[in-house]
Amino acid sequence: MKFTKMQATGNDFVVLDAFQLEQDWPDLAGAMCKRRFGIGADGLILVLSSDKADFRMRIFNPDGSEAEACGNGLRCFVRYVIEKGLTGKTRLVIETPAGAREAQATSDAVRVAMGLPEFAPDKIPVRIERVTVPVLDYPIKLADREIKTSFVSMGNPHAVCFLDQPVADFPLTVIGPQIEHHQVFPSRTNFEIVNVVGKGSLRARVWERGAGETLSCGSGACAVAVAARLQGFGDDTIEQGLVEEVSDLIGRGYSPDLPSMSSVGYQEIGRFLSGETDLATAVQRVKYETHRFARHQYAWFRLRDERIHWFESNEETGNQALELIFRWLDRCNYVM
Repeated sequence: MKFTKMQATGNDFVVLDAFQLEQDWPDLAGAMCKRRFGIGADGLILVLSSDKADFRMRIFNPDGSEAEACGNGLRCFVRYVIEKGLTGKTRLVIETPAGAREAQATSDAVRVAMGLPEFAPDKIPVRIERVTVPVLDYPIKLADREIKTSFVSMGNPHAVCFLDQPVADFPLTVIGPQIEHHQVFPSRTNFEIVNVVGKGSLRARVWERGAGETLSCGSGACAVAVAARLQGFGDDTIEQGLVEEVSDLIGRGYSPDLPSMSSVGYQEIGRFLSGETDLATAVQRVKYETHRFARHQYAWFRLRDERIHWFESNEETGNQALELIFRWLDRCNYVM
């Protein structure tokens, strides 16, 4: 059996062209992923045909369980099908158990779309009585301690814990299995511990469901970023995300002055990229134009439905925005 060994940021995999293969995949994954008695890997990736997308990916953990999603595995998958000549495309749609995932390959990197995070307890899934969504700092009771975790799904379940203790000193190999198999998680869970190093800077370790501690985890990194934003620890990523998007569009031949680039932010960031202005000025203009557009939208809808209300929020009051909205709805006797 021919195989390929690949890694993405230290997250390593055995990749098989499985178009014509039939095997006991859970058993084979367990044998191949063993570090000293097999090939050694964090997972076994199967490359398969699909009638819904360009290809289909399945991934099995070292314990034989099948994962719904894997960001680093998906990046390896895309690089594999391109380098093996299985496709001439650089933009691909890959079918996974978590749904279709888009990917873009360049000469030295693969970017993948991980999909939207899910916060509903039954979708993650978690067994809890608490109904406030998203679920943040939920106490998981263990034999000798309580771990506060925030729940998010990136197509697979994650429990994220922010610590004051350095993550390097945390007994992850002891606590990780207890969280993974806790009764709160009917499908088990991935577990991330995180230090906030600075604004927009995080340090994390991950215990992957079915694999143990790994050097990195794509879906775990996304879950950590989402949880950090929900907790107010993350930086505003408008600069990075918008600059990358507009830069990509310009690289594909779009001009910042075209009508198709007239969405809020595109022209402002386009002027930064062309050297007409600095980034801070461009971002400030984007925020102003976004606020102005929202006010215009409010005025238009208000003329048609007087129940529509405008709430002004900022960093100091943002966390109380929902409470403010629900108090207003209660005063209006509005039934949702």
